[in-house]
Amino acid sequence: MLDFDKVHEECGVFGVYAKSEQTDVVMNTYFALYALQHRGQQACGIAVNDDGVITCYKQLGLVPDIFTGDVLAKLGTGKMAVGHVLYSNTGSSGAVNAQPLVVRHVKGSMSLVNNGSLVNAMELREQLEMDGCIFHTTNDAEVISYMITRARLKSNSIEEAIAKAMPELKGAYSMVIMSPQKMIAVRDPEGMRPLSIGTMPDGSYVFSSETCGFDTIGAKFLRDLRPGEIVVCDENGLRSIDTHCGRKGKLCVFEFVYIARPDSVIEGTSVHEARLRAGEFLAIEHPAQADVVIGAPDSGVDAAIGFARQSGIPYGMGFIKNRYVGRTFIQPTQAMRENAVHIKLNAIASTVKDKRVVLIDDSIVRGTTCKRTVKLLKEAGAKEVHLRISAPAFTNPCYFGVDIDSCDKLIACRMTMDEIKEFLGVDSLGYLSIESVKKLAPEAKCDFCVGCFNGEYPVEAPKQPQTCKFDCKISENKKNS
Repeated sequence: MLDFDKVHEECGVFGVYAKSEQTDVVMNTYFALYALQHRGQQACGIAVNDDGVITCYKQLGLVPDIFTGDVLAKLGTGKMAVGHVLYSNTGSSGAVNAQPLVVRHVKGSMSLVNNGSLVNAMELREQLEMDGCIFHTTNDAEVISYMITRARLKSNSIEEAIAKAMPELKGAYSMVIMSPQKMIAVRDPEGMRPLSIGTMPDGSYVFSSETCGFDTIGAKFLRDLRPGEIVVCDENGLRSIDTHCGRKGKLCVFEFVYIARPDSVIEGTSVHEARLRAGEFLAIEHPAQADVVIGAPDSGVDAAIGFARQSGIPYGMGFIKNRYVGRTFIQPTQAMRENAVHIKLNAIASTVKDKRVVLIDDSIVRGTTCKRTVKLLKEAGAKEVHLRISAPAFTNPCYFGVDIDSCDKLIACRMTMDEIKEFLGVDSLGYLSIESVKKLAPEAKCDFCVGCFNGEYPVEAPKQPQTCKFDCKISENKKNS
């Protein structure tokens, strides 16, 4: 059984290369990470490069809690900085797995932040260990850093080393890497994770997982990195290495369904508009006789507005969300997910009492959260609840960085549609089709990975469990050997 409560993660990365003293790299990274906080709420970190000397601070916790005024002041100043917010599943949520990673070797130093997951991480790790490498974390970023460092010892530049290492890295990654004098942004050849380039008013360059990271610091979006592209930023400006480019790319479609912030633009498409479109498609594919349409906060709201607009059924505000409770999807244990739901939402009775309600949510993974949401509506007096999901049913795990469980935990794999309806307590249920989810971003120049819906992945899925032996008990390792 694959254990998806281990090393697979969904994160946010940011980098800034200053062209003048007008750009405060520390504060800009801090504010950008604040904007990217939705991509990871368990740990965060910032590394600053001051004339080749890298200072790093990272801890478990949210950005504003970790980076107090005193901490930010101690990071000092510099010409470059990279930042990271981490979502890490159970087993790898310790501070040791927080990023950025800082590596110091005979040819200098390097700091790396990464978003994604490799399917061959354990295989590469074992090879490196046999060559004498000593690991301090259980995350993929350290494996990548070793691969780049090993290539750097035989290369003339950091970008050459990255290009040499990339063919051996199988899976999803979007990285920002800082060397003593350069900043390099890299996207895997399939383009599964987003990464964008922006510019500051003084000509400084910034890189971010999402464009909302640019908006918060007054940066202007320039373009997305192409799948397989290596972008180098140094005193001579910006240049691109396209040795590994050429594929159309298959972005994770779940960025549009759930992960990204609605105000971000990914691959030329507004996330907000994509979610409105999902709701419109749902209304066409799964109409309902109802009095009001509501959305499960927050990522279900846009799709609910789209459903209402297409169907003609009025949209209503059905829930009040406690803004001080994190997203239940990224709580690391099932017990924490269940407890968080109890204090996260409260139904607005005046909106739903004695009414037939269409509830729009972005997904059903295990079903526990959705069941509780439906119960809240029934307790508030809803006469009927018709559940519509703005994504297809999850029938396969994700190997590339999203916390989608093994098949034995996915509700769509364990139950029929009628059984799911009964379990959730809804009067009807409809999922968005795979055909429609592929049409959410018609302006995009890429295709989309929908492997969690149909089992067809851009990169071959691993044949062995991707669990680190150091995260398992001795008895578990014996069973897997």
